Amino acid sequence: MFDISKKLITASRRWKHINPILLPFSDVASKNNTLQKLIQLSFFQVSVGIAFVLLVGTLNRVMIVELGVSSSLVAIMVAIPLVFAPFRALIGFRSDTHKSAIGWKRIPYLWVGSLLLFGGLATMPFALILLSGDTHWPKFFAVIATACSFLLVGSGAQIVQTAGLALATDIVDEPLRPRVVALMYTMLLLGMMVSGIVLSSMLEPFSQIKLIQVIQGVAVLTFCLNMLALWKQEARSPNKTAKHQVYPSFASAWRELTSDLNVRRFFLALAVGTIAFSMQDVILEPYGGEILAMSVSETTLLTTFSSSGAFLAFGVAAYILTKSINPNRLAAFGALVGIVGFSFIVFSEPTKIIEFFIVGVFLIGFGGGLFSISCLTAAMHINFGEFSGLVLGTWGAIQALSMGAGIALGGLLRDFTEYILSLGTVSQTVLPPNLAGYLGVYHLEIFLLFLVLVVIGPLAGKPGGSFSPNSKKFGLARFPN
Repeated sequence: MFDISKKLITASRRWKHINPILLPFSDVASKNNTLQKLIQLSFFQVSVGIAFVLLVGTLNRVMIVELGVSSSLVAIMVAIPLVFAPFRALIGFRSDTHKSAIGWKRIPYLWVGSLLLFGGLATMPFALILLSGDTHWPKFFAVIATACSFLLVGSGAQIVQTAGLALATDIVDEPLRPRVVALMYTMLLLGMMVSGIVLSSMLEPFSQIKLIQVIQGVAVLTFCLNMLALWKQEARSPNKTAKHQVYPSFASAWRELTSDLNVRRFFLALAVGTIAFSMQDVILEPYGGEILAMSVSETTLLTTFSSSGAFLAFGVAAYILTKSINPNRLAAFGALVGIVGFSFIVFSEPTKIIEFFIVGVFLIGFGGGLFSISCLTAAMHINFGEFSGLVLGTWGAIQALSMGAGIALGGLLRDFTEYILSLGTVSQTVLPPNLAGYLGVYHLEIFLLFLVLVVIGPLAGKPGGSFSPNSKKFGLARFPN
């Protein structure tokens, strides 16, 4: 036993001598917030990542193939969680202005969001079985039950993410926020990657009983992760949440936030950039298979290349943003990288060089990751008094809606372009209809990213990483009735 203890002490001393550059996020900790505490807080991002993979990835395939649900109905169900996205700004504001004798602002919303997430996942497998037709209940009841379960999961995940990011803004000093943002994004991506592998292996071979076990196991896991994330994170401050406080309403706070041109410009750049990077999500792998004749295994690896680019972007952003670099400038650079990436994809078809396509996918992942993390950092730096929840809720709502709109627009534009050209009204001597559909989307994405550079340009030229939307601060705010 003595020898083991001695070896552990020696190993810990060697660990301290390792260059911090080789230890991701080792310098994110501070005197008040240890690395262990910040990793603990980031567990809410892991639970959100698991829920996202389950809804968009695993259940998408299971509902269509194993349960025989129509693809159009599945698409509607997967899109239902986006219905709650516009309310993220209101949820963020309410967490800013929550009145509580206990003295917590963010914890109650993390708790309620966790309960909604758990409830949706706990009831979802039975709703899916009803939707598959294995019941004597009418069809409309199965559709309503499934829609409610998806809405519960989506609303719970978005409430948890909004309140969690606002809590991270509250407890972390401003110089360390860029690295904390990178840590949160990394944990989200890790949760998605690991859960995707685990869930697919647990559902093989498929059975309805196994589906129930897996989804309800995910329900318990996400709830436990969220409880662990919020444990002892927010300090009680009853004087800040007292009932006698008088604060502005949500409408007046929203008007004040959006009255500044810089804030409107930032949110417009966020929306356009998110749409641009999201349009390729549903057509990238089909493009590789249909146009470049890549095999299924080769197109499956595209997710790995894109995720690797995003991981690298998180590390680069975490390092650069600690140097007092304007995050809007880094977001503009991410858009520029995305333009180069889409250009590689476009040129991969005439040159028939698969490596061009792979490099393009990697650059899109890198540029998209850099743009996303920089925009979140810029949102956390917006000086709006104590209304960080409102700002981050608005950021989340715009990002979620823009991502959904981009994915839908990419698929619709590709099909519409191919349909128009297949009618023979336009000459097909230059491009066949199927290729023109893909290239039309990619060229539109390049145009939108150039538009992002135009919109965000004035913000990128400002010194520092923060800008204030108003001259006076609101201070604390109340929970509006």
